[in-house]
Amino acid sequence: MEANVKERKAPGKIRKLLKNKLTLVGLIIVALVVFAAIFADFIAPHPSDVTGSIDFSLMNQPPSSQYIFGTDEAGRDNFSRVLFGARYSLIMGVVVLTVAIGIGVPLGLIAGFWGGKVNSVIMRLTDIFLSIPSIILAMAVAAIMEPSLFNSMVAISFGWWPWFTRLVQAETLKIKNEQFILASEGIGASKWRIAFIEILPNCLSTIIVKASTDIGFVILTGASLGFLGLGAQPPAPEWGTMVAEGRVYLPTMWWQTTFPGLAILVTVLGFNLLGDGLRDFFDVRVD
Repeated sequence: MEANVKERKAPGKIRKLLKNKLTLVGLIIVALVVFAAIFADFIAPHPSDVTGSIDFSLMNQPPSSQYIFGTDEAGRDNFSRVLFGARYSLIMGVVVLTVAIGIGVPLGLIAGFWGGKVNSVIMRLTDIFLSIPSIILAMAVAAIMEPSLFNSMVAISFGWWPWFTRLVQAETLKIKNEQFILASEGIGASKWRIAFIEILPNCLSTIIVKASTDIGFVILTGASLGFLGLGAQPPAPEWGTMVAEGRVYLPTMWWQTTFPGLAILVTVLGFNLLGDGLRDFFDVRVD
């Protein structure tokens, strides 16, 4: 009976989610960005312009019917490069959050469920990392390593896992005293089983909401590193790098920074709107 009630409620919640116009806008934006990233090779009108194909006779062309986003200082099509830039940004977001969740979630579970000295050690280490702004920590780590897309992902991951540790530890502290957890302890279930089989599934909705909201900020942080020369290096069509390359031509050749900058803005906005909708869908609160 209870299962049937939940089944009836789920479609209703999904319909309510899709009726939210802002959430629907976010979903459409995210879908378009993912589509562009996957099929950029087929959509881009000039795919050879992504990392090569220098033609100085076409350099700094303004937006036109042939080059709708104009061309850059090497005569490459900006529209094609922006499309491929979506691939770099999504890879950045997915990899960083995968690493952050892979490190932060187990630590949060262990700290919250084991408690005592284990909790103190893990959470004090987490507090040390949280005391440093994520972008500053990422810049410091990236500056130590050779600038590249991979190293920028490592640098951002270095400061992102503590947020998930703090979140999951708080959720675990709330769940560990529930009746079903006490029942599992009463029948002799191991702590590892209780933490990862009983408690973790009950934290998934909160983790999903946190990840969906954070991916936009990860992309923004990655673009910031690219702008500072600490991320993907030219001629890679990473949006932050493209903005940095085009800023020297402002304001005359505005299109070189405007379109990759708008791509960052729209993508981050889309993920934030979608994250807010998922928060309402799962009815959770994420700090």
